[in-house]
Amino acid sequence: MTQRALLLVDIQNDFCAGGALAVEEGDSTVDIANAMMTWCKTRGDAIVASQDWHPAGHSSFASQHHVAPFTAGELAGLAQTFWPDHCVQNSEGAALHPLLNQNAIDAVFYKGENPLIDSYSAFFDNGHRQETALHTWLQQHGIRELVILGLATDYCVKFTVLDALQLGYQVNVITDGCRGVNLNPQDSTQAFMEMSAAGATLYTLADWQETHA
Repeated sequence: MTQRALLLVDIQNDFCAGGALAVEEGDSTVDIANAMMTWCKTRGDAIVASQDWHPAGHSSFASQHHVAPFTAGELAGLAQTFWPDHCVQNSEGAALHPLLNQNAIDAVFYKGENPLIDSYSAFFDNGHRQETALHTWLQQHGIRELVILGLATDYCVKFTVLDALQLGYQVNVITDGCRGVNLNPQDSTQAFMEMSAAGATLYTLADWQETHA
């Protein structure tokens, strides 16, 4: 049984070109994700994905507070950026990117379903009050090591990586398979530094393939 899983974070239409919360060059993560899935399948690794899956009218949406998107505020006692409406359950925007090789994915885990609190991490909501099904699934399948990429570097990828490390996983991040929101120009760079400082190992796709040939 493999002890490693590839985790694809939120490679969804709304975070890609033309989406409600499009990340610059977000689509470029798809080719990296597909290449990593091909690599992992040949080695028997598990492949899982997360999806932002908000109910309509989620409290993290700027529209619910009559403020401009990207306004800073507070939600559920936590600092919150209020976002454009995005990844509403069962919408086209919430769907995984159509060019992503979805047939290779073993399981998909939803996050952000609680309308009262945001959920950047694929493991927990932002207050760590509720847990998704991801950690339980990984434990049931004997997974100890994660390779993580996706959208967006400075939010959902970062908090997924930090939670994975806290949960005891060995964590690797494929940096060219990530793109950031970058409300501030250095946010993605800072996020990678935080992940590394917390114990994640950073690779490009080429470095990963060469190192693990």
